[in-house]
Amino acid sequence: MKTTEQYGKKADLALSLWVKLARASSTFGRLSGKDIERYGLTQPQFGVVEILGHLGPMTIGEVGRKMLVTGGCITVILDNLEKEDLVERIRSTEDRRVIKVQLTTKGRHLFKEVFTQHAERVAQLASVLTEDEQAQLSQLLKKLGLALKDMQ
Repeated sequence: MKTTEQYGKKADLALSLWVKLARASSTFGRLSGKDIERYGLTQPQFGVVEILGHLGPMTIGEVGRKMLVTGGCITVILDNLEKEDLVERIRSTEDRRVIKVQLTTKGRHLFKEVFTQHAERVAQLASVLTEDEQAQLSQLLKKLGLALKDMQ
């Protein structure tokens, strides 16, 4: 049990927050990842299927920005999803440099089949908090994330 300040009250509080946030995020992510493995996808692959399933076709760059990954990484993820016939790349007829990505019929079917199940698992993981606590934590994390984004 800690009884004295090590770095000052503000720094100690912020460090404690960071450690708890990182540990909770890591554990939540690991348990969510285990669920995703049931569908034969990696977490990044599932992320692409989820983004395209919810938002529809978009450029490769837009998918990468949504996933917070580089162009090279998103290309590998898309290549692997394309091999499984889950996504397809469509070259723009107006600008040949623009390539959009969309779910195939098989990809749409997979999204509809697995996303509800995955959402239920995420809800189960979050259920250690009340609905009010989940809403409050979500609001606080959004506030933190937006403020930190402005600091970049």
